[in-house]
Amino acid sequence: MEAVRKARPNRIERLESYLVRLIQEKGADQKQPFGIRILLGILSVFGCLFSAAVAVRYFFYRTGLLRRYPLGIQVISIGNVTAGGTGKTPVTEIFARTLAGEGRKVAILSRGYRRKEAPWWQRMFMQVIEKPLVVSDGRHVLLDSEVGGDEPYMLASNLPGVAVVVDRDRVKAGRYAIKRLGCDTLILDDGFQYQKLKHSIEVVLVDSTNPFGNGRMLPRGILREPVGHLKRADIIFLTKCRGDTSEVIEEIRRYNRTAEIVECNHSPKVLKDVWSREEFPLEWLRGKTLCTLSGIASPKGFENSLRHLGSKVVWCERYADHHRYHPSEILYALNRTADMGADALVTTEKDAVRFPRFENAPVKCLYLRIAIEILRGRENFTQIINRICFRSSGR
Repeated sequence: MEAVRKARPNRIERLESYLVRLIQEKGADQKQPFGIRILLGILSVFGCLFSAAVAVRYFFYRTGLLRRYPLGIQVISIGNVTAGGTGKTPVTEIFARTLAGEGRKVAILSRGYRRKEAPWWQRMFMQVIEKPLVVSDGRHVLLDSEVGGDEPYMLASNLPGVAVVVDRDRVKAGRYAIKRLGCDTLILDDGFQYQKLKHSIEVVLVDSTNPFGNGRMLPRGILREPVGHLKRADIIFLTKCRGDTSEVIEEIRRYNRTAEIVECNHSPKVLKDVWSREEFPLEWLRGKTLCTLSGIASPKGFENSLRHLGSKVVWCERYADHHRYHPSEILYALNRTADMGADALVTTEKDAVRFPRFENAPVKCLYLRIAIEILRGRENFTQIINRICFRSSGR
């Protein structure tokens, strides 16, 4: 009997996880108790206020009341209109790897979401003089995930030759990457809403399994801005494609008739030991009994991918997205896996960078390495790469 054990995160994480379940999908908020309906009504009010704030902000940028800063080089923004779960990190990786392979000097600019930061009052007074954090200078990884952030550290580890720079002010980070690191191409991670830095190319991701949630703005839904803003996209990556995507594409075309569309899937590539980095082929999973541990936005997709690869998942430990693990939580999951007689505890690559080190684990602890597999629209991706590299598509 497969089981999902929901962990006991802190109060903020419990509230976050509960609200995400209510707002993530169409119909999930139906037939709720009276008290929950009142809460959803309050969230709807905040959603209207947020929608108005977004509209005013874009009006200011559109009219020039707020300035967009050009940096004089190619800036590729990769983002989405929804909150979390579309798979930006692997798409950022494929762009960075491809462009670096074409001879571009690439830097990824990230905010470093939920990294360890100084208190707000220190940031306020130090922001003018504080330099951006260089997670990687393109030659060496210089910071860990706690200081630099989960995704920046992961990208830095997987992309030799690509710089990764973290700062809330991506204009400052971009200038630093150009002046100090000699970069000629910037990739703005999670950049669709970041209008302060002028973008050359707008890449937008849409999750084919849950494109726009319940169609409402945060915090009542998962939209960070109206779906109609898809019209700004130059290329749309339709992620997690496993079946017929014609309905989703038809919906996208209602808002953007000209953007190139690339259909892709997040495909497992290899298993790695969390601490030794020993590799195991995916075939190792066939017939194995596994437990899982994850702190990501959409854990079901990760768990189901292990089942599709032929393993039996008997117990799942789930925490909120970007959960910072305590050693006791990892040890509990490892011991539970051993007690159940499972072959391994498996986690995601994004989680693995947050694991404290254990010298003597009672059972194998592996992470699943995921990469983007383009299913349809490869020529559209190539066309965008050619455009960034200033060469004709006929090459």
